[in-house]
Amino acid sequence: MNDKPHAPSCERNRDPILAVLREYFADRRRVLEIGSGTGQHAVHFGAALPQLQWQTSERAEAHAGIRAWLDEAALPNVLAPIALQIGRDPWPAQAYDAVFTANTLHIMAWPEVEQLFAGLGAGVLAPGGRLVVYGPFNEGGRYTSDSNAAFDEWLRARGAQMGLRDLEAVDALARGIGCERLADLAMPANNRSLVWQRRA
Repeated sequence: MNDKPHAPSCERNRDPILAVLREYFADRRRVLEIGSGTGQHAVHFGAALPQLQWQTSERAEAHAGIRAWLDEAALPNVLAPIALQIGRDPWPAQAYDAVFTANTLHIMAWPEVEQLFAGLGAGVLAPGGRLVVYGPFNEGGRYTSDSNAAFDEWLRARGAQMGLRDLEAVDALARGIGCERLADLAMPANNRSLVWQRRA
């Protein structure tokens, strides 16, 4: 179908991310995906991990594109998107034992990143729940590659609020809501998958 939105990066990174989720979401049941984008990740992961109930979320204007992917895949475990723009829309009332987000923290303004973790800490991420965040990060206040430096420059030219986040600052937010980091995994194209678990 030509009317579905398509992000080439999703095709490239979906299998490396799936390998992470197979390990760290193996015993999970309910996943909230924050920033489902086109919906490509949701249908790929939902098909490969049928034990998970996968809740998509995104800004309301992106819902039609996500629904196009979901309608075509017709997966019973992948749910229609809810409106969730951090700082604007209310958080879901229920708790999840897993939360996943990819390529979002560098798009949000830093206060929105803080609000994301605050919302997870307010009950969205259940005690014992796991959080997986995928994307590029700085370390020790420095770029980890020339390509990440160029990407950060491109982001900041689009909007002063955007930019690569420091791993240490994000880890501090996670610790602030009672999460312990389980893994920091190198991924293709100088990305990383960061995995935390909230204390029970």
